[in-house]
Amino acid sequence: MISIDFIKKDLSKAKDLLQKRNIKVDLEQILSLDTKRQSLQEKIQLLREERNKISKRNTEETRARGKEIKDELKILEPEFETIYADLKTLLKQLPNTLHPKTPIGKSEEENIVLKEHGQKPAFSFQPLDHTQLGKKLSILDFEKGAKVAGSNFYFLKNQGVELEFALMKYALDTISKEGFDLYQTPDLAKQNILDGLGFNPRGAETQIYNIENSDLSLIGTAEATLGGYYSGEILNQNLFPLKLGGFSHCFRTEAGGYGRESRGLYRVHQFSKVEMFVYCLPGQSEEMHEYLLSLEEKIYKELGFPYRVVDICSGDLGAPAYRKYDIEVWMPGLNKWGEVTSASNCTDYQSRRLNIKYRRKDGSTDYVHTLNGTAIASSRTLISLLELNQQEDGTVKIPKVLQKYTGFSEIKPHGI
Repeated sequence: MISIDFIKKDLSKAKDLLQKRNIKVDLEQILSLDTKRQSLQEKIQLLREERNKISKRNTEETRARGKEIKDELKILEPEFETIYADLKTLLKQLPNTLHPKTPIGKSEEENIVLKEHGQKPAFSFQPLDHTQLGKKLSILDFEKGAKVAGSNFYFLKNQGVELEFALMKYALDTISKEGFDLYQTPDLAKQNILDGLGFNPRGAETQIYNIENSDLSLIGTAEATLGGYYSGEILNQNLFPLKLGGFSHCFRTEAGGYGRESRGLYRVHQFSKVEMFVYCLPGQSEEMHEYLLSLEEKIYKELGFPYRVVDICSGDLGAPAYRKYDIEVWMPGLNKWGEVTSASNCTDYQSRRLNIKYRRKDGSTDYVHTLNGTAIASSRTLISLLELNQQEDGTVKIPKVLQKYTGFSEIKPHGI
């Protein structure tokens, strides 16, 4: 990650990385604050050492000097704490470094499509979008969701409930067979955990719901809880890679206007998700990143969805990610590709902030690498499942891989 040592070693390189990532942080101010911090720390340390030394001699001269030191420390220590707090605030804004193969660009328009799989459907009839299908099939109710909880909330009903549970169980079974330990995580996390992972739990730009009069927030992904699981711990290197799979409910404010993409299930405030999280040794993270992507592809191939893999450009990356892949599935109702999964290699960005290390055989320690990837997020997966599998008679066929979980092979319009 970009650290104070990284900046000191090569300021121009650090500036270049920030520019590529489209992130603005005042690096000169960081260096200036760090210089002041070091100077004050040295002064405070010397004064404390002198105080300890003269405290052994109880004379009029040492008592007078002791009072002078006390008065000096009353000024210097708060000044140090203020400068150190300001420095830490700026350092928290620094992003991870970039993988050499990460595309350089400013926005999602400059993301690179690496591959496509499957064919977009060619309907012989006028297809419906998932909101229309959900109403006809009596499995989705956005009006009652808005009445009870507000816009962008919804009720799943009848076979829609069974379908979501089938998706979650299918995802859990898939990753369990791959050796992931399964967790049902808390739906809340402390602010220091969210902050350490690189989320923004407070402030105007947050996408996180905060709990009033507490330091707890509703999580937007199980990455938050699984990533905090080993915070402050030193793990034996023989344990790696550690593969965790977490089911959770996810809550997101989804602030801002998104046009057509705000319709229906695409941007909702609550959904269910199975998340994959990996702790590994530094030399393993690139291989594990490709592995997570392969599992995501396996899931969507088995569901029978046409999809594409996208390499996210530097300006579209979140601060923790060294490199990130998205899988986008074709959504007929939007007439475009829509993101359904992401897989990110965060290297040591999160582990440094949460102090998660591994111990080598020689007793020395270093920071682990962390990665995360979506197995299945219920809301957007349901969009494509309904829209891609609709039939002219109004029924929706259930992908074969899910039928053993649902117990039915199709959903018929209500009343048929």
